[in-house]
Amino acid sequence: MNVIIDRFEGDFVICEKEDRTMMEISRISVPGNAKEGDVLIIEDEEIVIDHEATEQRRREIDEMTKGLWK
Repeated sequence: MNVIIDRFEGDFVICEKEDRTMMEISRISVPGNAKEGDVLIIEDEEIVIDHEATEQRRREIDEMTKGLWK
């Protein structure tokens, strides 16, 4: 399953799932260098950052918002 980090709240990381529902993950389960907007891959008990998907998502957002703030 892939999720996107929405925010950090105390001991939890709040993530958006593919169906747009939200879920909480224990902060200690997530890689220490994870940040808001990162795409996480959750497989079995392992959680890793999908750097390629994260960068692709950032490029798409940059393209969509280009020219909005001038």
